[in-house]
Amino acid sequence: QVQLVESGGGLVQAGGSLKLSCAASGSIFSVNAMGWYRQAPDKEREFVASSTTTGRTNYAHSVKGRFSISRDNANHTMYLEMSNLKPEDTAVYYCNADLTTLLTPWRDMEYWGKGTLVTVFS
Repeated sequence: QVQLVESGGGLVQAGGSLKLSCAASGSIFSVNAMGWYRQAPDKEREFVASSTTTGRTNYAHSVKGRFSISRDNANHTMYLEMSNLKPEDTAVYYCNADLTTLLTPWRDMEYWGKGTLVTVFS
């Protein structure tokens, strides 16, 4: 069984900062790409940022220059440092990971966390 658990969400004033964490645990063999997505009220889930095992990163245009994704590969943990937050960043932020398990190390599977709420007020 594999779990992705996000933490670090909360209420913050516009212009402020937050740091989200995502910890993957369970019968993990390897973690490949990891990423953050978000879903605002009445909107579809959208890509925020991603990171490969080699450290290559990619960002949505709307967060580039304000958000920074990083990983601790040894501990299967990912972070999202968010700064200069705007009310339009308000959303539930989800962790996503492509990984293989001890039972099926040859099979890459996608997992999602349950999300953490970020609310930015002006």
